[in-house]
Amino acid sequence: MKTAVRKQMTINPVIMDLLNDQIALEMKASASYLAMASWCDQRELLNSKAFFYKQAEEEREHAMKIFTFINDNGGAAMSPEIHNVNNDFDSLRGIYEASLEQEINVTESIFRIFKSARKEDDFVTEVFMQWFITEQSEEEDTFRSILDVFDLMEGMPLKMIDERLPKE
Repeated sequence: MKTAVRKQMTINPVIMDLLNDQIALEMKASASYLAMASWCDQRELLNSKAFFYKQAEEEREHAMKIFTFINDNGGAAMSPEIHNVNNDFDSLRGIYEASLEQEINVTESIFRIFKSARKEDDFVTEVFMQWFITEQSEEEDTFRSILDVFDLMEGMPLKMIDERLPKE
């Protein structure tokens, strides 16, 4: 990705490119969660629908937090194009499994940025990324806990499972 760089930039250009990639990853996660919310909405899975709409908004907020950080530190945040969002799912459990996988990928990307910031002595970014590390730990735990509910309620009607899942 070619990057426009301002004079007096605080943020390291290599790290800025990684952060712009992270914005795209967060926005794709947001779009994925919207697709999942729609699938749940069409099947009257109300708790899951509400949960995924909230997740979509949270991912957008994460992207905007990074976007603003880049610009506030003299960099150039890039608005991403979003491609290949899956809108076709086989099951509610499959959606939650895909969500956990997506969150794990986001966590790995956050770790790469953190490590790169440390390597490049970009201390401002390193400190900024600590919030995301904590957030990702919570996100992964949420999805693992939800998948535990599926295991505990195996064989129960889907609507009953959905009623025991968090809305938020």
